[in-house]
Amino acid sequence: MSSLILNTAEAAAYIKKSASWLNKSRMTGTGPVYMKNGAAVVYCPRDLDAWMASNRRTAVYDFANDNRRALAQAAAS
Repeated sequence: MSSLILNTAEAAAYIKKSASWLNKSRMTGTGPVYMKNGAAVVYCPRDLDAWMASNRRTAVYDFANDNRRALAQAAAS
């Protein structure tokens, strides 16, 4: 694991979302993986990158998405 950890505000800036969005996504389970360090919530950049890569899309509509192609492109970059 990387020794670099980000707090909520830093992680939000990293993925270009608001801290409020990250807080809400933790409640719904739709956001990136996070860790608890005592009372503090922290994120590993590798987990943020993995979450962003898992959300790659090739089309607006789910039925038209080619997720295999999107994942292949993520792996190549």
